[in-house]
Amino acid sequence: MQVAFYKGKKRLFNRLVAWWTQGPYSHCELVIDGVCWSSSFMDGGVRNKVIAFDADNWDLVPLAPSDAADALAWFAARNGQRYDVLGIIGFIWRALEQDQRKWFCSEAIAAALGIPDAWRFDPNTLHAALQFASANDNLAGGGMINPTDSSNREAYGRSK
Repeated sequence: MQVAFYKGKKRLFNRLVAWWTQGPYSHCELVIDGVCWSSSFMDGGVRNKVIAFDADNWDLVPLAPSDAADALAWFAARNGQRYDVLGIIGFIWRALEQDQRKWFCSEAIAAALGIPDAWRFDPNTLHAALQFASANDNLAGGGMINPTDSSNREAYGRSK
């Protein structure tokens, strides 16, 4: 299991997200057994698909493979939910109310991994958090991220 972070600049939307969030990334995908899970503006929301990753446009962060079942269950329960356009505006103005049935990419992945306050994460802050957790061996459970603790998974989606 890994998270793929898109750093391509082909579309204006990608350039704007990367610029506004002050980093190279504009989108991310959770990759489990070769299938990508995320919420995509272009695809209309939460979905899964196969993507051929080009190293020039994607960076990969490995995660503990034992956590894949819980993440898959999270995505399966939300497959087809819409993309959260207003949620990404929250990167600019946090006063907007969070919609419990809509997701943007990094928010969906953070929630599926059991990260608290998933709505706070853009692709760049999620990348930084996962790199930090990986460097400190916290992905295997008990640390900053514990996706195997499904008792708090619903609250982690959006608690404000």
